[in-house]
Amino acid sequence: MEIVDVKPGDPRLATELLPVLRELRPHLTEELFGQVYEEGHAQGLRFTAAYTDEGVCAGVAGWRVIVNTGTLRQLYVDDLVTSAAVRSGGVGRALLAHLEERARALGCHELELDSGTHRTDAHRFYLRERMSIAAFHFRKPLD
Repeated sequence: MEIVDVKPGDPRLATELLPVLRELRPHLTEELFGQVYEEGHAQGLRFTAAYTDEGVCAGVAGWRVIVNTGTLRQLYVDDLVTSAAVRSGGVGRALLAHLEERARALGCHELELDSGTHRTDAHRFYLRERMSIAAFHFRKPLD
């Protein structure tokens, strides 16, 4: 498996990462994904992809470093998805381990992510990877 960072404008974003990312974020179109990454990149958003030995994109992580008063410096994972075709094959574990190494190299104190309450399989995975449930996440849609 090869894990690589993919920069804005890279054609692999639309052709290889987006199909995997849409398994988690089905609302994303190529245009919307491009817009989000362009604006988000200025805010620190980065995408990292895991490729099989055959060169197929098998997993995607969107992440950024955040500094705040609660956790100080953290690597926050916006998206972590493994293609259903290869799920439970170690791709998610490899991506998460890569992000943890990246977080340490960037001087982060924590690695954090949110996971929808309905994603119980993902929760089991995170707990197996020694992550803890540390907070409730509240949301209020704005008109």
